[in-house]
Amino acid sequence: MEENKVENVINIIKDMDIKDKLRLGICLTTSNWINILYNKTEMYEKFDTMLKEVDEEYRTTLINFVKYKLVMFTMAKIMEMEQDERNRIALYLVNSVN
Repeated sequence: MEENKVENVINIIKDMDIKDKLRLGICLTTSNWINILYNKTEMYEKFDTMLKEVDEEYRTTLINFVKYKLVMFTMAKIMEMEQDERNRIALYLVNSVN
């Protein structure tokens, strides 16, 4: 059952467009509730730079991520997971936006 949680979230991420993946990455790296083993600052800078390249709204205004329901739903699912599961999701997300 634990494996299904990770697979379900990965399937949600697979169906996201690149902007939502990057928004999720930013939420993941700025959240104090989610601790991952990887360098959050480095990951944030990567996601931030990439999102600025593809989303003019993000570049020009202050974004309220709450309006992106799929991103918030996925974050809630990730928050329910164990530490090693969160790390697997974070690693998948980084690799999926390259």
